[in-house]
Amino acid sequence: MNSDIVKPKRRRSRFPSIPVRKITRRRVPGIADPVDIHVGGRVRLRRTLMGLSQEKLGDAVGLTFQQIQKYERGANRIGASRMFDLSTVLDVPVSFFFDDMSEEIKKRDAEPTGFHEQEQVELEKDPLTRRETLELVRAYYRIDGPSVRKRIFELVKSLARAEEES
Repeated sequence: MNSDIVKPKRRRSRFPSIPVRKITRRRVPGIADPVDIHVGGRVRLRRTLMGLSQEKLGDAVGLTFQQIQKYERGANRIGASRMFDLSTVLDVPVSFFFDDMSEEIKKRDAEPTGFHEQEQVELEKDPLTRRETLELVRAYYRIDGPSVRKRIFELVKSLARAEEES
């Protein structure tokens, strides 16, 4: 018998009275997690609103454009430190990537559902993901004068109200 071998003690929880909800979700190869898809979509939204290419964003955080593509599709998960880097470069808080997440994704069961056709249709209906919206926002922010921008903003709001009333 070797007396130099010491068996590690079994650790007890520091907080035994606090119930912990266990998530039993298993990653299924080839199926992207809906949360990863949502976060990737938010990265893409912010990148395009800022007028950055995937290559420029990749250079800024030390990645290839292919890796940015994978993040944006949800094919690869974004780690915490990388998400922090992306939030810094894209000038948004980390919470931005989780904003506007559907209740279905928030309340999902442990089993991953993947990206179904229905989710794709809903994404296409979202006006924030349309090229027209992105071009409009970019053009709006190219206007230098804050008073002119404010008048255009008020004009668009009044046109939308008039459209709703008719």
